[in-house]
Amino acid sequence: MVSNYTAKYTKISSGYMGQLVEWPEVITEGKTLDECRQLLKDALQEMIKAYRQQGKEIPLGGALLEQLPVVI
Repeated sequence: MVSNYTAKYTKISSGYMGQLVEWPEVITEGKTLDECRQLLKDALQEMIKAYRQQGKEIPLGGALLEQLPVVI
């Protein structure tokens, strides 16, 4: 089964923070947006693995959306 999740990225002093809207427990930080995006994918895979091992229901994702911060 394939599910898409909504990722929210926020600019912070050390780089970027990424979090899944539908699954707020999946959160990470990276120095660059690309690094944060990859770390968020890794965190999602680890969370899915942990939920399966514990027999917990995995939250369903919605549409794939990204909020990209823009410096004006």
